[in-house]
Amino acid sequence: MRYTVNQITEGEDELILNYQQINSEVEEVLFFMEKHRKKLVGKRDGEMIVFSPQEILYVEKVDNRTFAYTVNNEIQLDLSLHAVEMMLGEESYFRCSKSMILNVNKVERLKSLSSNRIDATLTNGEHIIISRTYASDFRKLLKGDRS
Repeated sequence: MRYTVNQITEGEDELILNYQQINSEVEEVLFFMEKHRKKLVGKRDGEMIVFSPQEILYVEKVDNRTFAYTVNNEIQLDLSLHAVEMMLGEESYFRCSKSMILNVNKVERLKSLSSNRIDATLTNGEHIIISRTYASDFRKLLKGDRS
């Protein structure tokens, strides 16, 4: 497959895909394009908030309620943590504990802790602990092993 990338100085960003037949490469690009169209809806201060999954720092289950945390918002979702995990369902999001899903793209620094846990510092400076149950899978993910 041939790739052409052009930087523009004005106007809206645009992604165009030309193909003769759908194959695995084309499907992968189509999946990438579609995932960036997805929007999530939640509640904050009695108002409905529409946001992109890419804005999520992490999703957490607290007192039987599910919250998505972004840089500026704490948004309550009317979904279970499992449903959110299935909806996000890609390598950028990782179940880091029984009650939390982490956006791997928002991790800035990592530090190994005792008991095989990992302290992940997010882009906003917040610290998330990856439990020992999930730490091994997280290390594999960072090495590119998705099995």
